[in-house]
Amino acid sequence: MPIYPDSKYRHTVLVVDDTADNLALMSNLLKETYRVKLANNGEKALGIAQAENPPDLILLDIMMPEMDGYQVCEQLKAREATRDIPIIFLTASNAQEDEQRGFELGAVDYITKPINPSIFMARVATQLRLKASADFLRDNAAYLESVIAHRTRTIQAVQDVTIRMMASLAETRDNETGNHIFRTQRYIRVIARCLQDHPRFQHYLNDATIDTLYKSAPLHDIGKIGIPDRILLKPGKLTPDEFEIMKTHTNLGSDVIAGAEEQVGEVVGFLACAREIAYSHHEKWDGSGYPQGISGDCIPISARLMALADVYDALISRRVYKPPMTHAAARDIILKGRGQHFDSDIVDAFLQCEEEFIAIAARFEDKAQQETEGGAKISDSPSGLSV
Repeated sequence: MPIYPDSKYRHTVLVVDDTADNLALMSNLLKETYRVKLANNGEKALGIAQAENPPDLILLDIMMPEMDGYQVCEQLKAREATRDIPIIFLTASNAQEDEQRGFELGAVDYITKPINPSIFMARVATQLRLKASADFLRDNAAYLESVIAHRTRTIQAVQDVTIRMMASLAETRDNETGNHIFRTQRYIRVIARCLQDHPRFQHYLNDATIDTLYKSAPLHDIGKIGIPDRILLKPGKLTPDEFEIMKTHTNLGSDVIAGAEEQVGEVVGFLACAREIAYSHHEKWDGSGYPQGISGDCIPISARLMALADVYDALISRRVYKPPMTHAAARDIILKGRGQHFDSDIVDAFLQCEEEFIAIAARFEDKAQQETEGGAKISDSPSGLSV
């Protein structure tokens, strides 16, 4: 009585033997329970095994001309499409070293001829049940991996939208900043990629860090939420007292992000990077920036990158206190700040990829931006450019 009366659900067994009588014997023994495929040489066996509907189990003779069973087994295990098909060596050789070699090549069992039919069928059934279990676990693992990947993508998408919404809260305080967050995060990615192999930066700027920088950059001005409109939107020069209040947006931004980190309860890479940028992107290479007045390599790389990206975008963008500046004029100001406001190597990277900056600025141009040349209002604050 067949185990699977409906042949649609039967396992398929491939028998490989160069002797016609052996093929006939195995076929007669197996066909009541399984679907049987036959191959009288190794090449034919490999072809059947790699076909659209591969066998569930292979019974493989060792002593065959041209390509013996060991060679067939090696090729089956070397190919991704066939490596998981269980192989039982079925041979007249009962030498211990032959059996050991068979298992070393990946066979699941080794049966010597002449066979005991009932024991033989039991061992075949055992290996097919094990394969069915392995296939089930493998399929479920693949399914779980796909579910996890989907949920991870969803979480990342929600995270990205949340970051953008948080950043937009600050940007909407000043409705003239438009696509500033889209431009600056792309500027910072462009410069970072340009510096990825630079001896001073290669330890930091791997692909994962660059992705984190891109994700974190929109939060650089989140602290502006706490700046009063009379100062944030003032069209004229800030007084010294007003500028001191404006400068607190770095501390406010850092505190907001630190609060988010505390609620999460563990280190989150993009939040740590965002806090670093928010706090330090107004520091200057020569130590004349704020809030700490640190200089040189003491300024985090992330903040140094953002400093250039942020200033460049402020220069070419319309603000309540100034008209937009051309790329050439902004470029000249950044060059003048090389080694003073900005890390010299980051300025050099900017020069290498300035065409990409121009393309980003054009792609994400503010709707209200007027295509006019003008000069940035450098003296809006006691310490220089207000961005």
